[in-house]
Amino acid sequence: MCEANAYLLENDQETLLMEAVDRVEPDEDGIRLISIFGEQKFINGHIHALSLVDHKVYIKH
Repeated sequence: MCEANAYLLENDQETLLMEAVDRVEPDEDGIRLISIFGEQKFINGHIHALSLVDHKVYIKH
């Protein structure tokens, strides 16, 4: 499996936003996360970094 977990970065703290993220799509005002289970979340922010080895997507406001 190659899905990742998405985290919000605030003040050098990681907060889990969604597990098993399959798709990260740019949206007009932020990012849409879609999990392998079809769950969707919209986050008002931008991708800060990707850690592909650790399967993590870091998002900041």
